[in-house]
Amino acid sequence: MAKTITTRYDVAEHLRTPEDMAAYLEACLEEAHGDAAFIAKALGDIARAKGMSQVARDAGLSRESLYKALSGERTPGFDTILKVIGALGLKLHAEAIPVSRAKAQQDALRAKS
Repeated sequence: MAKTITTRYDVAEHLRTPEDMAAYLEACLEEAHGDAAFIAKALGDIARAKGMSQVARDAGLSRESLYKALSGERTPGFDTILKVIGALGLKLHAEAIPVSRAKAQQDALRAKS
């Protein structure tokens, strides 16, 4: 039987359009359940797809600090997140959620603490 050769999956290779990037971030926001480092990692994936050096320039950050901020190992400041989102050509929006779902999310966050 022939050996199966696998390669590491890199989502950044599949984020080709601004719509792909926005859909990916939206899905990550849904799945994060309050985990800011998870969102930072998702933004890092999108930044790598777009080109980390260009995103860093557009956000007014050094490439090294951008890599660190979006590594998923730390939680960057909200000002950094806003700069990166703008540099990626994305925007945040707010949407009201049903009360029962909001309570479930709050309970899940309290359980993590």
